[in-house]
Formats: sequence, structure tokens, C-alpha cells
Amino acid sequence: MTDAPRPCSNHLDLVAFQYPLPHLADAFKRQRKTRIVAIGSSSTAGEGGIIPFPHRLELALRKRAYGGMVDVLNRGIIAQEAQDELARFEGDVMAEAPAMVIWQIGTNAVFHKEIYNFDDIAAALASGLDWLAPLPIDVVLMDLQYTTAVVKPEKIEFARQMVSLISAAAAAARVNVFRRFELMRQWNENDGVPMSDLIDPTDPDQLHMSDWATQCLANSLDAAIGRAIGKVHGNSQPAA
Repeated sequence: MTDAPRPCSNHLDLVAFQYPLPHLADAFKRQRKTRIVAIGSSSTAGEGGIIPFPHRLELALRKRAYGGMVDVLNRGIIAQEAQDELARFEGDVMAEAPAMVIWQIGTNAVFHKEIYNFDDIAAALASGLDWLAPLPIDVVLMDLQYTTAVVKPEKIEFARQMVSLISAAAAAARVNVFRRFELMRQWNENDGVPMSDLIDPTDPDQLHMSDWATQCLANSLDAAIGRAIGKVHGNSQPAA
């Protein structure tokens, strides 16, 4: 007898977007090829043999775009932060002409606080958002993961500062935040999911997310996108 997989809640009340996604919604409704770019560090690129969220999100969104095609392009590079990712924007984001970009930031700045200045992160983030603002691209910022390496006593205050920094940048630019940190905290503290289930068991740093957490993250992100774009014409899949 095998153990049933642990269920996960997408907590849509927590992660639902504040702003609509007009460019993505238009791309879906036209049923043309829709392109999304996910740019970030290791939790975007993938680490430890765990399939990363962009691929899982792509599969979920293809179910919404019935009869259409959705590609979620993975532009994650391990160990990068906002400044490094900003330097790649022209080639990895703009050149792909996506309907939406998911920019995952903040984790390495907390994990390696000794080499990062949060003011520099804020400046790079503001510059990137200014660059994206006039373009026909919806923007979602994804904040850091809630894992042992990020929430241990000597890091937790830095983590909270980074979450606030990302939230403030998003508010100033009027773009959405996918609240990964708060979502994972909810799983742990309110849903009773032990931290060991949130962390990749092969990761000695206890930084990276488990397969279960990565899949649940993709489910929640898909649900937030579904709520924002509404039902896609001709699609038998309801918007979450």
C-alpha cells in the first residue's frame, strides 16, 4: 500500500493578483501562440533534479489555452540576483516578445547577505520595472521561498525586509506580486506541512524547494493567473 500524495491548497485568497493581466488575457483570447518568460535564479532554473516551476506552469496553462499554445521560457540562471538578471533583460526578455514576464528575485540577496546590498537590489528592481513599463508585457514579481536557509534566526529579519522591498517596488510600479514567501509560510504554519516537506531532501543548504512544494507553487501560480485572465473562449477548463 502506497502513501497518498500530500494534498496542497493553492490559497487563492492569499496569492490572487491585485491587477489584471490584459496582455496575457488578450493573447489567450486570440488563441495564438502565447509566450511567457520566467527569469530568475536557481528556483527558476531548477536545482537538484527537481523539475522547476516554469515547466509545470506551462503544462497547466496549456490546459487553459485549449486549442492554442503556451510556452513558458525558462531563463533562470543559478546564483543570480536582480542586477545580473537585469543585465540579461534585452536578450532574455525583450527579444522574446512575451505577453508576460515572471521575475523571481530576492532569495540569493538574503542567503548571501554578506555580499549583497539591499539598496542595490531595489535600484536594479526599479530600473527593470521602469524598462518594462511601456512595453505590452504583463509583469509578475515572485518573492523568495520560505525554506530553512531563509527563515533561520539569523536570516529571518533580512527575509522580511526583502519581502517588503519587493512588495514596495511592485506597488510603486503597479505590477503584481506572487507572494511565494507568505504562501509557503501558510503551508507550514497553518496547513501543518512540516518544513522537511518543503525542502529538497538532497540539498545540504536547505535552501531549495521540494518536488511537492514546487508542484504546489505551480498550481497556485496557475490559479492566480486563471483568476486574473478569466475564462478563455472555447476552453472547457474553468478559470480557478
